[in-house]
Amino acid sequence: MENITSAEHSMALDDGSLVDRCKLGDSCAMERLVLKYQDRLYNTLLRFCGNEDDAAELSQETFVKAIESIRSFEGRSNFYTWLCRIGLNLAADLCKKRVNLGSSLDIKTAQMQNAKDRLGAFLSSSQQDPAKLVQLKEALEILQSAILKLDEDLRIMIVLRDIEGFNYDQISQTLGLEMGTVKSRLNRARKNLRENLEVLVQ
Repeated sequence: MENITSAEHSMALDDGSLVDRCKLGDSCAMERLVLKYQDRLYNTLLRFCGNEDDAAELSQETFVKAIESIRSFEGRSNFYTWLCRIGLNLAADLCKKRVNLGSSLDIKTAQMQNAKDRLGAFLSSSQQDPAKLVQLKEALEILQSAILKLDEDLRIMIVLRDIEGFNYDQISQTLGLEMGTVKSRLNRARKNLRENLEVLVQ
């Protein structure tokens, strides 16, 4: 099959068409998918691992693995769900390796980043009470510490559901879990997070 033509570049090809072209060796089609999803994937991985360099490296590795295994993609989930699963598996493996090596993970969680984004105007306002700014910073640091205490399999539930806004079915597809497992694990993640917060604020 020929590569995507200049005329087709002006058209919005759906993921299914691009994937079909990729399976036939069309490098332009894969480039289109990379350009379409690289920022979203990077942000998702950053929220999970908390390190910009790691997120960038993991994003590249994810796309490499996706290219290598594109023929195994059967289309039972959407392309990004499949791609995200590859990336999160790589991120989880990286975390486990570092834990096994006794490394400390300096993770800025998705909650931290999103909270900072939402409170950007508030934090940058010179009219705000400095004492309140200090309290907000302390609260965010406590939240970060509480999430860091979660195991990776629970942290990923918080990231996907409460940060990325994935529904239960999308989480099930992304992680390859039964729906009941998704719900019970998410409940456990939220319960453990609350318990961690209670300990930290005592």
